[in-house]
Amino acid sequence: MAVPEGGVQQRLPRLSWRAMTAADLDAVAAIAVIGFPDHFEGRDCFENRLMLNPSGCFVLADGSGEPKGYMVAYPWRTDSAPALNTLIEVIPKDAAVMYLHDLALHPEARGGGYPRAVVEQLASSARAAGWPALALVAVNDAAPFWARHGFVVRETPEMAAKLTSYGSDARYMVRRLQS
Repeated sequence: MAVPEGGVQQRLPRLSWRAMTAADLDAVAAIAVIGFPDHFEGRDCFENRLMLNPSGCFVLADGSGEPKGYMVAYPWRTDSAPALNTLIEVIPKDAAVMYLHDLALHPEARGGGYPRAVVEQLASSARAAGWPALALVAVNDAAPFWARHGFVVRETPEMAAKLTSYGSDARYMVRRLQS
């Protein structure tokens, strides 16, 4: 795949998903500002999630190069979502789903179909670990995107008030993994 730059074709790097490391956190925070300008979360929030559940944190990059996307997921409570830009001391003992906190791509990486691979990887590993579902809060009118990945809107009284802090378009969504 190539893109024009000043009339010259330039090869795009080979991007793939790999485990996130502490060295990736500045780039992850920068991508988050681009992807979620109305839902700020600082570098310390991503560092916290990486510490809590490293197996659920990935970046999209060319090898060890600068990340062009990220995904963060960790066990959490059903029909709940952590407050934006807050640190979590421990994974809750009553965690019952794998919560997909964020998935964002730098504009340079959009349109390449990259999310499917990491979402399916997360679903497979969560299923193997015995989690019955993935859950997330879709923002920025992303509910149709997440529906294409098997998520369905779940409206609950527990989430109604919580979602107001995420914006009027926010939807709590669940993807069942076990029958």
